[in-house]
Amino acid sequence: MDDGVRAALAASSFARLPAPAIQRLLTRARVVRTAAGSVTHREGEAAEHLELVIDGLVRVFVTAPDGRTLTVRYCRRGALIGAVSLYATGFRMPAGIQAVVDARLLYLCPDVVRRAAAEDPRVADALLHELADRVLSFIHEITGSAFTSVRQRVARHLLDLAAQESRATRGAQPVVQVRVSQRQLAESAGTVWEVVVRVLRDLRDAGVLRTHPDHIDILDPIRLSQVQGGTSVAAGASP
Repeated sequence: MDDGVRAALAASSFARLPAPAIQRLLTRARVVRTAAGSVTHREGEAAEHLELVIDGLVRVFVTAPDGRTLTVRYCRRGALIGAVSLYATGFRMPAGIQAVVDARLLYLCPDVVRRAAAEDPRVADALLHELADRVLSFIHEITGSAFTSVRQRVARHLLDLAAQESRATRGAQPVVQVRVSQRQLAESAGTVWEVVVRVLRDLRDAGVLRTHPDHIDILDPIRLSQVQGGTSVAAGASP
């Protein structure tokens, strides 16, 4: 187990499990590198799956008939994806899963995890907590879509666009270029241009993005995802 996997497990719903239970869950597990923009699961798929985000940023999204997408969850280190697929009768993927930036995922074997949960109450309890967290997060997502701040809506729309855009590099960090004007961004966020300018200035001062007349460079997608979740990001702060 490398340090990244160890850190991700410590940040996950499995954090309190004893070492033997963790080792059992890791049986037949494998680390998969996922390139930015790659879709790992699509709506309608029936395959069971359980993945742990080791690093990077992954989104869970739904798609409208006209092709527009809406993100319903952003997943950072320690996030488990797919627990519901292990237990839902007639499961079909209700959403797609896509890497926003390059990511590493730990693919856990569904049969191993389900058997461990059936035989070890501690594993079952961890999965119950994970499923409860997912229910609450999606309920909050419903209210959040209606009542979030302009700052959060701007961050969310930029991340949604970023998942479909090109990437460059700035040293070791990915730079995601989003081709959208500030006026278009204001329309998408349901506000006026002057408000968006202030929001972008604050995010620029914090080192999260860089603005241009016809596009925006997202310098730190993970910190931007914290903004859309309601977390304050100060200038110079680490994620």
